[in-house]
Amino acid sequence: MVATASSSKISKIVNARLLLDHKIVQDSYLWFQDGKIIHPQNLFFDQHRDADEIIDAKGALVVPGYLDIQINGGYGIDFADNEGSLEKIQDDINTVAKGLLQYGCTAFCPTVVSSAPEVYNKVLPLLNKRKGDAKKGSEILGAHIEGPFISHEKKGAHNQAIFRTGKNGICEFDEAYGPELMKGSEAVSIITVAPEIEGVIDVIPELAKRDICVSIGHSAATISEAETAVTKGATLITHLFNAMLPFHHRDPGMIGVLGAVDLPVPEDPLRHPAASNTSPYRNKPDPRPFYGLIVDGVHVHPNSVRIAYYAHPKGCVLVTDALSALGLPRGVYSLGGRDVEVDDNGAAYIKGTNTLAGSTITIDQSVRNFRNFTKCTMVEAIEAATLHPAQVLGISDRKGTLNPGGDADLLFLNDDLEIQRVFVYGEEVELHKNK
Repeated sequence: MVATASSSKISKIVNARLLLDHKIVQDSYLWFQDGKIIHPQNLFFDQHRDADEIIDAKGALVVPGYLDIQINGGYGIDFADNEGSLEKIQDDINTVAKGLLQYGCTAFCPTVVSSAPEVYNKVLPLLNKRKGDAKKGSEILGAHIEGPFISHEKKGAHNQAIFRTGKNGICEFDEAYGPELMKGSEAVSIITVAPEIEGVIDVIPELAKRDICVSIGHSAATISEAETAVTKGATLITHLFNAMLPFHHRDPGMIGVLGAVDLPVPEDPLRHPAASNTSPYRNKPDPRPFYGLIVDGVHVHPNSVRIAYYAHPKGCVLVTDALSALGLPRGVYSLGGRDVEVDDNGAAYIKGTNTLAGSTITIDQSVRNFRNFTKCTMVEAIEAATLHPAQVLGISDRKGTLNPGGDADLLFLNDDLEIQRVFVYGEEVELHKNK
């Protein structure tokens, strides 16, 4: 028999420090029912009930589950690998999704690097949005497709033999990715493009109409081209500092967008950062885009992380850009069909080169590193992996906060931001002690 709203179990978390409204709140409670955070007032006045289950947080910090909007795979599995049967690929996706829960990643965007149309046609249908489960794995928020509309000059680990231009408009994109792109954010949540590539700028508004977040990256764009992309609807920069022109004082390239002061006020504030002390407008959403940061200490120097944070604190989104070597020891692994070698420091390079190809850092370590690198507050570090990525995807009504109506994806953390307990839709995850 299916439980009704009035009869299903109500859980109450006590002895917790809660992350609410951008601050840590003491001596408060958190209630959830049917996988959703609820307001206790409704229980008392509408249902005339109290909690059925008391969960003692024992002084832990209780925060939303982490979101990773750029991750290529893990545990020897690459999301761009289309070898084998659909059942095998699905099993591989499930393996990664389940493993990510150990690091507090309760929702993610599986990322597929530049691939041929047949790869997208086979893989993307398996990466559509799906609900998380404490036993089966982290929630899929739709795919992040990175390329092939990117720059040869800033290709990174991508296979430039399959790069494309957008000279035929949106038709070129539909041809490249197949029918899943027509489904919008149900299948594809983020697409990374280089704005200087022919035809790409004009396609950005069409992609945004499909509720897809357009991110600029793997690009040699000038500051003018980057700002034009933002005015056209791009709301994210892919792994800031990596695979883009280095900062130059006369033309700062994409990095310079963090200092922009004359971008138009956003038409869709839900997809833009909140105002901060560095915003062009103090009482309106920030027109500058969000930006992803890989904070493994290899991809971006800690000083550079701090510069970005000080320039645009509300725009920072922590991403792992982790590849198939996540959770595995030093060795050679695959990314988009190319061999990638992981060294003793966890850095991943195209085999035989010094070209970085991704990281092996976990999202919980990213939060700890970000706090250490920038000396920001606990709240700022956590929101860079919770609230901000949820805002990127336009889902902050249900992810990234502990507000009533949100999904009960919860983490219990100690003062060192180490994970103690994980809940997905109100169900506790079994954690491995030696994860």
